[in-house]
Amino acid sequence: MKTDLLLLQKITVFTPYSRKWKTSLNDFFLSSYPTQKYFKNLLRHPPKPLPSLDSMGFQRVNYPFPAKELKDEIIKKYGDTRNFPGVDNGTSRLGVHLRFGTVSIREIARLAKSLNDTYLNELIWREFYQMVLWHFPKVGEGRAFKAEFEKIQWRNNEEEFAKWCQGMTGYPIVDAGMRELNATGFMHNRVRMVVASFLTKHLLIDWRWGEAYFAQKLLDYELASNNGGWQWAAGSGCDAAPFFRIFNPHLQATKFDKDLAYLKKWVPELNELSYPLPIVEHNFARKRALKAFSQNQDVLDYKEGT
Repeated sequence: MKTDLLLLQKITVFTPYSRKWKTSLNDFFLSSYPTQKYFKNLLRHPPKPLPSLDSMGFQRVNYPFPAKELKDEIIKKYGDTRNFPGVDNGTSRLGVHLRFGTVSIREIARLAKSLNDTYLNELIWREFYQMVLWHFPKVGEGRAFKAEFEKIQWRNNEEEFAKWCQGMTGYPIVDAGMRELNATGFMHNRVRMVVASFLTKHLLIDWRWGEAYFAQKLLDYELASNNGGWQWAAGSGCDAAPFFRIFNPHLQATKFDKDLAYLKKWVPELNELSYPLPIVEHNFARKRALKAFSQNQDVLDYKEGT
C-alpha cells in the first residue's frame, strides 16, 4: 500500500510521468491492431437511421471541419508554431478526432515519436489527465485535486461571467478566444490558458463555471483533459500552475499575436468606440487574486511544501 501511494504521488507530476511513459513506449504499444478480419463475428442487422446534426441541436457554420490527415510538416514545425493562434496550420487540430476515435492514437504517436518530441508530449498530457481521472475520480465529481483550494472565496459575479462567455471583457485576446469558441467549437490551446487564467484570477470566478461552459461548447471536449486544463489554470490541479502565476492578457497578445492576425479576425471592432472598456484593471485584479488566494493558509502551506 505504501509503495502504491508513493507511486501515485510520483506520477501526478507530469515530467517524471512523461519520462516513465516514454521509457515504456515500444513497438508493442505503438502497433496498430487491425480489426477488419473480425467483422464477420459481428451481429448483422438492418441499419438504423442516424440522427442528423440539426436534430441534435448543432448549428451550421461556414467554417471548415478539421481534417483527419496529419501532415508531417505540421508536426515538424509544431514546437515553433504551436503558441501562435494567428498562424495557419500551427497546430494539427486533431482533438475532435481523438475525442470520437476517428483517428488512431497509436498511428499519431508513431509519427510524433519519429518527428517531434514536443508534439509527442502533448499526446502524453492527454494520457496524463486520463490517468489522473482514473486514480483520482473526485476530480470528475466537481472537486479540486488539491483539497486546500476548496476554501477559496470565489466572487462568482454572474454579470461578469456572462461577459466572459460572450467575449465582451474588453481584453482582446480573451474576447477573441471566447468568440472563436462560440462560433466554431474550437479554441487555440494557448488562448485556452489565457481565458481560463482570466476567469479564475482576474474575475475570481470558480474554475468549475468555466469547465462547464467549455464542456458545452468544445467539439473536442473530453472530461479528463478539460478538467485537467481548468484545474491547472486555477492552481488546484496536480502539477498545476502556481496560484500566483497570473497571465497578463496584454503581454500574452503582444508575445503570441504581435501582428494582430488573430485579434483582428475575431474582434474586428477592436479600435472602435463600440468595443467595451476592460471589465477590470489588470494590476488591481492581480493584487485582488493574490490576496484572495493568500488568505487561505492551507494554500500558502501547500506552496511552501512544494
